[in-house]
Amino acid sequence: MNERLEERVAKVEGILDQMDKRLGRVESELKELREELRVEIRALREEMRAEIGVLRDQIGSLRAEMMAGFQRVEERFRVMEERFQKMDDRFYSFMKWIIAALIGMWGTLMAAILALLFKG
Repeated sequence: MNERLEERVAKVEGILDQMDKRLGRVESELKELREELRVEIRALREEMRAEIGVLRDQIGSLRAEMMAGFQRVEERFRVMEERFQKMDDRFYSFMKWIIAALIGMWGTLMAAILALLFKG
């Protein structure tokens, strides 16, 4: 029975040795994986930072283009306002001449009517 017990203990020790070796391999693989992950994450961070920098530059240039476009639109509106103001001035001037002509015609008509009334 002692021999069997010793065999079992030896077998358990052998199993424990194998488990220790396997766990050692698993630990070393985990360390390697962690290091690989750190390297990959660092590389991704650097890549992301570079892409963010490029995007910021693009956004800056788009802002500049938009501001230039807004300035052109504002200039066009200013020109249109000036043109409308000129048209308003011409319209009012034209209306003044029409009213003056109508007043002249009205005055002439009234004078002719009064002349006919007093003549008769």
